[in-house]
This record gives sequence, C-alpha cells and structure tokens, in this order.
Amino acid sequence: MTPTATPPATTAAPSLRKRLLTLVPATLAGFAAGCLAIALASHAREYCDAGADAGGRFELGLTLLPLTAAFGVVALLVAYLLDRQPVALQLGTVLVVLAGLAILYFAVRGTLDGYPGDRSKCGPDNVPPWWPGWLPA
Repeated sequence: MTPTATPPATTAAPSLRKRLLTLVPATLAGFAAGCLAIALASHAREYCDAGADAGGRFELGLTLLPLTAAFGVVALLVAYLLDRQPVALQLGTVLVVLAGLAILYFAVRGTLDGYPGDRSKCGPDNVPPWWPGWLPA
C-alpha cells in the first residue's frame, strides 16, 4: 500500500458575515480617524496661533470630506487585503495604519514650520508643548 499525499490545506474564503464584521467597522474607523486627524491639526494650529484664521479651520474644513474619504478607503483596503486573517489581526492592523496616517497628517499639516505664530506658546516649528516629543512633528 502506498501512502497518499494529502493536498496542502488552503484557507477557505471568509463568509459574508465575517467580511461585514470587519470591513464595515474598519471603514467607519477610517472615517473617524480622518475627522480626528483634522481636529488634532486644527487644535495644534489654534494653540500656536499658526494659520490664516483661528486654527486654520477654513483651510482644514475644505479637506474634511476628501481626507475622511481617503482614510476610509485606506482602512477598507487594509482590511480587505488581510481578509483571510483573524478579525483581531485585521482590525488591529487597520488601527495601527490609521494612527500612523493621523500622525503623518499632523506632522505635515498640523505644524506649520516657519509660520509666524505665537512664540510665547510654541517654538518656530509651531509644535505645541503638549505634543509628545517622541512622536514626529
């Protein structure tokens, strides 16, 4: 008798329920992260008095819809690419990616390096003192 080789185990496609339980919350988390990134940047600008208006609310308000949509799409894409992974790994990865994007947005748009802000509250780089030094700005 010859031993028969068993075919390699393949992971089955996730069910529709599992997909909905991961893709919908991931997208909603992306929308929320986009809004929070804009709020964080606006708060930093307002604190340092950097921006054309109070906190750059007009400028940052114009980017609200495109930025939240972009964050939602990125979250959906990351969750979809990890479709065959456990739900906790999918959503955890989505949250890490969104946090990284929010920090990147804060570093690029929240701190206006060289803008003549209030020097008594912030330095010339317009990074507020409440921002952790170990995070990029």
